[in-house]
Amino acid sequence: MTVLIDVDSYEHHLLSRAPRGSAYDKTSPKHRVECLDIGLINNMSDAALMSTERQLFDLLNAAAGRLLVRLHFYTMEATPRTEWGRDYVRRYYRGIDDLLNRRLDGVIVTGAEPRAASLTEEPYWSTFVQIADWARENTVSSVFSCLAVHGAVLHLDGVARHKLPAKCFGVFAQRKMRHHSLMQDVPTTFRIPHARWNEVQEEDLANCGYSILSWSAEAGVDCFVKQQKKSLFVHFQGHPEYESLSLLGEHRRDMGRFLRGENEVCPTIPRGYLNEEAEEILIAFRQKALSDRRPELFADFPADQVTKDLNNVWHLPAKRIYRNWLLYMVSQRAGRSKPLGAGEAALSASGMPARRHGRKLVAARSARLAHLPDPMTKNKKRLGSCE
Repeated sequence: MTVLIDVDSYEHHLLSRAPRGSAYDKTSPKHRVECLDIGLINNMSDAALMSTERQLFDLLNAAAGRLLVRLHFYTMEATPRTEWGRDYVRRYYRGIDDLLNRRLDGVIVTGAEPRAASLTEEPYWSTFVQIADWARENTVSSVFSCLAVHGAVLHLDGVARHKLPAKCFGVFAQRKMRHHSLMQDVPTTFRIPHARWNEVQEEDLANCGYSILSWSAEAGVDCFVKQQKKSLFVHFQGHPEYESLSLLGEHRRDMGRFLRGENEVCPTIPRGYLNEEAEEILIAFRQKALSDRRPELFADFPADQVTKDLNNVWHLPAKRIYRNWLLYMVSQRAGRSKPLGAGEAALSASGMPARRHGRKLVAARSARLAHLPDPMTKNKKRLGSCE
């Protein structure tokens, strides 16, 4: 239905995704619903800051259905950034001190490119530990992605990551391993993108009380969960939020680094991602890069030639999993032990007051809200407020 973003400016790029003339009217009892407040702790590099926002925003928007979600942006100040990145997070993000002094229904903690040999040597490690400890007490459920997964299980249960002999890179078949509310209506087998150099292993996780929800013969453990005090921690070693072109963009980035001499490993072709013709095109380019390695070759990367038949086969299962996650939080917040499918009714019945923290709430909306009056032109109400 609607995802509101809690920012101080109407210039944020996600606002361009809202249909023109649509709005959420906070004064109309007919359209008033309660919100799920979700924090996004975006630890991605500057180049991926905006795309990560977009990916998770779109996935939440697709999953929300009749639910209303408020998305709050947070940044770890110790994450290395350029001048542009520091300015961007200053304009649109809050600091972790703000997060630690409040409660949220859910939080999503992204991964990051590893910079240190050990996770505990990453520049943001001490802040990450604070976030994980806070989330156990102050959220209904918390999602950790990729490197953040490895950090969470290391800190909370001493589960160490293992270096892979080669990058786990591609779209891999997953098998649903058990019945769980997060896996309701998810197919028995489905595909999810992975892009990582490390992994945590099934035996180590099982020994520490984690429940494996999905597993891949090629990529190992994907989704797993554990109740951590008051919060259900949900971990994805893969990337259900990725867009159709995300893996190709990552491959292109890695190829550029190789050609410029910034990395000595020539990247492999993402597996299970492209059709046969597109794979042959990228294999030919990779062979040329190995035999004629020079920065100028990067301009010839054949991105346009390999994207025409690209198919996002993971969107529907990813949408279903995230919808189940939202409904789980609704059900838990309402304090009812109803079946997951009753979550939407529980939301409207919960009677919980919406919360405000002095910032504008602006939204991207589904077409179903386009008929509502625009509060910017009628009574001068603020766009997308949720009270």
